[in-house]
Amino acid sequence: MITATPRPATLSPRALRSPGLPAFSVRPARPDDAAGLAALSRPFVRSGALRERTQAQYACQARDFLVAEAADGTLEGCLGLSVHHTDTPAGRPATGVLYSFCVAGHRQGCGVGARLLHAALARARSQSLRALFTATTGSGRLFLRHGFAPACPSTAPAAWAQSLDPRRNARVLACAL
Repeated sequence: MITATPRPATLSPRALRSPGLPAFSVRPARPDDAAGLAALSRPFVRSGALRERTQAQYACQARDFLVAEAADGTLEGCLGLSVHHTDTPAGRPATGVLYSFCVAGHRQGCGVGARLLHAALARARSQSLRALFTATTGSGRLFLRHGFAPACPSTAPAAWAQSLDPRRNARVLACAL
């Protein structure tokens, strides 16, 4: 997973609309978004920032994703949130993992990533998750500005932490909710 390197700034709702770029909305993904999700992730896969997922995988995991959609229906960004119950003692809230966070190149630095992250945090809170984890090969600045901090992989859901490829040198970040 990689995060775009947005310009450091506090974004107001007005700032989310860049001059010359159409407005966008954030919504839950649908299985028919799979082709768009795969296309959106392709440049990040080529750069080594994201693991490759097939269109079929995106279709199966569509319910995990939030998408930023332009008025013409083009997907401008996406972010997956998976819920992990397996490491949670009975009666304790589950944890979540944010993954496949990508924003189209022409939209980076325009607030798309921030809006997606805000929506994912709201979704996690609505599901009463106790914490969110992510791994990034990028700077992680967007996450750090939104309450994430470096974390030990052993505190993350075990199956997810074990799936991290050490050759990618990703940093694990966490946010208590």
